Amino acid sequence: MNPKTFALILFIATYVLMIALPKRRPLVALISAVIFVATGVLPLGNVLGAIDFNVLLMLAGTMGTVFLFIDSRMPNRLAEVILRHTPNVMWVVVAMSLFAGIVSAFIDNVATVLMIAPVGLAIAKKLDISPVTMIICIAVSSNLQGAATLVGDTTSIMLGGYAGMDFLDFFFMEGKPSIFWAVELGALATIPVIMFLFRKQKEPVTIDDTTEVEDYFPTVLLVATVVLLICASFVPDKPSITNGVICVCVFLVGAVRSLIRTKSWNTVKRALADIDYQTLILLASLFVVIEGITEAGIITDISNLFVRLGGDNLFLLYTVIVWGSVAFSAFVDNIPYVATMLPVVTSIAATLGIDPTVLYFGLLTGATLGGNLTPIGASANIAGIGILRKGGYEVKTSDFMRIGVPFTLVAVTAGYLFCWLVWA
Repeated sequence: MNPKTFALILFIATYVLMIALPKRRPLVALISAVIFVATGVLPLGNVLGAIDFNVLLMLAGTMGTVFLFIDSRMPNRLAEVILRHTPNVMWVVVAMSLFAGIVSAFIDNVATVLMIAPVGLAIAKKLDISPVTMIICIAVSSNLQGAATLVGDTTSIMLGGYAGMDFLDFFFMEGKPSIFWAVELGALATIPVIMFLFRKQKEPVTIDDTTEVEDYFPTVLLVATVVLLICASFVPDKPSITNGVICVCVFLVGAVRSLIRTKSWNTVKRALADIDYQTLILLASLFVVIEGITEAGIITDISNLFVRLGGDNLFLLYTVIVWGSVAFSAFVDNIPYVATMLPVVTSIAATLGIDPTVLYFGLLTGATLGGNLTPIGASANIAGIGILRKGGYEVKTSDFMRIGVPFTLVAVTAGYLFCWLVWA
């Protein structure tokens, strides 16, 4: 069996098992990663380069800071504010989803989920309802709006660097509304989806008690994380690990401050124990798996397939890129895929003698939003499910897709039509 066929079979088996065995996803991914390396499909020397330590450090650091945030009881206070301004459960979910989307347009999607999910959990606890659907909505909304700005997602940063786009180009470029408006249109289109999914949950929301927050410093730390991540996005040629270092350093400041304030290691120990190491292992392993199929040439083959399917018909090619990217990114991380497709899209545009912008925006729309189709299609989804698992809630693939699929189809369709009508 040649290496490419073996890699493809192993990749498919990995994802089938992860979907079939949701409680064993980290173990399945880890074993698959080991097999990729042990069989030589991915050289041992490429393993460290395959793992995105920036994402892992962002996760670990933000998880620690979020623990301090939860421990301060601020999520409960924010939950009470939201509950006082929403008439029923359905509108609570709409408000939380939009809030998560707005935040994720400016900071990493995973960090957004880790920051917003505790508020969702607090709301669910106060209303005595399962938090599963609310956290899923927060995760998919976060992933949806990552493409809205230059700083919202790694794929946006990649496109900006490759196409020479700055922060403002994501809003208006060449006198036309840019990708930000396509994403926001998609976000607005998901509101009726949420209302339909939660149409039966019209229970009125009442709140009488008020939570006392004794320590506001963890909230300041979270805000500082957001501000520092935005500021870092404007630094040229910064190290790829910058955002991860920021998140870890902010947590260390909070840990040291807690140690000085309480003169005890107890809070720091609990914060370190609260970090979801299973999710970190799952993501690290998936990075290796994706690098394995990239090394085997599978991603390049899929990119070339798009070219053959689209031919020289621009609309057909645009359609194939958008919806092919949705299907592909539902199962693999979109970062290596976008990195592979950007030069392919440029080459296609040069061959046709056209401006590549509409194809760039189609690629970003499909690749970023497509991750919402499955629970393992985006890091934000994995993080949200990890939070629920730590809270004792197991998320079935069917539970996730009941929300993720309509979210994706509606949002991508809106963005797909907008980009074509404005930029074709």
